[in-house]
Amino acid sequence: MENKEHYFYVLTCRDGSFYGGYTNNLERRLKVHNEGKGAKYTRGRGPVKLTYYKEFTDKSEALKAEICFKRLTRKKKLEFLKSKECIELEL
Repeated sequence: MENKEHYFYVLTCRDGSFYGGYTNNLERRLKVHNEGKGAKYTRGRGPVKLTYYKEFTDKSEALKAEICFKRLTRKKKLEFLKSKECIELEL
């Protein structure tokens, strides 16, 4: 049975940089990032905070959102996050 929850998420790292990713379990993934076992980029930049996420029913759509975010300049990422009224969430 396929998981119907697919998430694109954005983390804010301790150094102020952003990391965009995909997961099908947001709470577990955030925990892994903060344990220093997540993506190579976030290791050593923790703790990280969940700044934005969006749920998708289709994995490919979530992955497309991740790719689009990663292609943005920092300025455009900031504009995107401001336009989405992002909040810092801790799961």
